[in-house]
Amino acid sequence: MSDAGLGKGEATRERILDAAQDAVLAKGFNATSIEELIAECGLSKGGFFYHFRDKNDLARALLRRYIAQDEQVFDMVFERARALVDDPLQVFLLGLRFLADVMADLPNGHPGCIVAVSCYSDRVFDSEIRALNAAAVRGWRHRFRGMLEEIAAR
Repeated sequence: MSDAGLGKGEATRERILDAAQDAVLAKGFNATSIEELIAECGLSKGGFFYHFRDKNDLARALLRRYIAQDEQVFDMVFERARALVDDPLQVFLLGLRFLADVMADLPNGHPGCIVAVSCYSDRVFDSEIRALNAAAVRGWRHRFRGMLEEIAAR
């Protein structure tokens, strides 16, 4: 994520989130330590804890940011498909093709799946993170069900 246009505090928070995302996707949430993120970002412990109360607070912010970015990817690929075809089935299929192209370009087009990592490490998270993760999956289901209902109606 670019730090352009962010205040110093926001840029530091984004830098921590970027480092955390890289570490969590590479080795999981349990194996990612606050100390490693502090060292990676060149912060003091106080600097880290200014932005995040604890590791679960970091996980919540990381998951919220990831879900928002994921929604942008879905919006982009399906809006691109809608710009090319009108039939809902063709929009869906073309959008899935565009999504496959994004996924084929991992990690350039898409970094990996924080939602999947969160599911895998479910027991280390608090109930708010589990609820946020479940809401993300329900959001995907809602998005795709709406598209399939539109296809069925046609």
